[in-house]
Amino acid sequence: MLTRNCLSLLLWVLFDGGLLTPLQPQPQQTLATEPRENVIHLPGQRSHFQRVKRGWVWNQFFVLEEYMGSEPQYVGKLHSDLDKGEGTVKYTLSGDGAGTVFTIDETTGDIHAIRSLDREEKPFYTLRAQAVDIETRKPLEPESEFIIKVQDINDNEPKFLDGPYVATVPEMSPVGVIRTALPNMDREVKEQYQVLIQAKDMGGQLGGLAGTTIVNITLTDVNDNPPRFPKSIFHLKVPESSPIGSAIGRIRAVDPDFGQNAEIEYNIVPGDGGNLFDIVTDEDTQEGVIKLKKPLDFETKKAYTFKVEASNLHLDHRFHSAGPFKDTATVKISVLDVDEPPVFSKPLYTMEVYEDTPVGTIIGAVTAQDLDVGSSAVRYFIDWKSDGDSYFTIDGNEGTIATNELLDRESTAQYNFSIIASKV
Repeated sequence: MLTRNCLSLLLWVLFDGGLLTPLQPQPQQTLATEPRENVIHLPGQRSHFQRVKRGWVWNQFFVLEEYMGSEPQYVGKLHSDLDKGEGTVKYTLSGDGAGTVFTIDETTGDIHAIRSLDREEKPFYTLRAQAVDIETRKPLEPESEFIIKVQDINDNEPKFLDGPYVATVPEMSPVGVIRTALPNMDREVKEQYQVLIQAKDMGGQLGGLAGTTIVNITLTDVNDNPPRFPKSIFHLKVPESSPIGSAIGRIRAVDPDFGQNAEIEYNIVPGDGGNLFDIVTDEDTQEGVIKLKKPLDFETKKAYTFKVEASNLHLDHRFHSAGPFKDTATVKISVLDVDEPPVFSKPLYTMEVYEDTPVGTIIGAVTAQDLDVGSSAVRYFIDWKSDGDSYFTIDGNEGTIATNELLDRESTAQYNFSIIASKV
């Protein structure tokens, strides 16, 4: 329970030199530092003016807001010089809040606040006080107006009006760009931060009340990470029969950045076998797709080795000093042997024979070779769907071609037929 506010009220009195004054003035009152003169008309005597010296002048009382005591809060006391303590003077209170907020003891002049006040709702009350003769019910002095001010206590915390707040900050921002306990915040480590901000009011009787709000901070990505290959060597196996332009393998470098900051460009470093291959970036997966530029031949060369470089497509000049923003890996390609058919020494053979040549005469030979490792024997066959299916024969082992019937130039001057060579 709060102690009494010993505040005083001075009322000007116009009757036989009577004076309504406050008792026990306290430091909370507004006091004048110099004497003040007032001219008072005294009724009942011949009209004249009398000058009265006053040592101080009241104009307001004070009362604490949010008073929680069990008894009404004491505000101050009114007293008239004409009140001799005989119960002949009645004190009255009117005006703002009289009877509902403030009451006065009609006999003693004590003023009390009968309910808790809130300065934020109403900071002051304007009232009027008067001393009245109980018997005659006539005023002993004219009404005097005064103010009761509600004293503020720190009962309201600071408030953030528009929270929660959202902010975006580029990752790796220097300390000072945003005041934070996490310098050099890295989006790849944590994308979002939630910060509780407290505003504290250190004034008032109740100490520091605090208001809080939440700020959601989302880090925006910057290109601060170079691409990195997860391993230094990639092994690929490619059939020698792969067509030109086909994709023969994929490799991938990893960039922890996002969006365009994670876009990677791949290039083959000039070297062994690099001229046989090309590499492009798959825009969807950011993988390096290796393609064949020239045909492969297992019998000619069985392996190729070259280096591939991965670099950021969009560089950020702010992080050049942290470079280089690229990485290199080795690609080793093993060419796989494919079971290829025998190859004829030439694609077209031309032979001449005289008509009426005896049956069984050898007119020429074809040659085919198995180019695969560990070459196999070759067998020859005439494709019986051709024109010469009955006029000629071929030795399956030697590839020699002989007549099978007598030939008549006037009947047929030219024969075309196909020979098939296959591995045994």
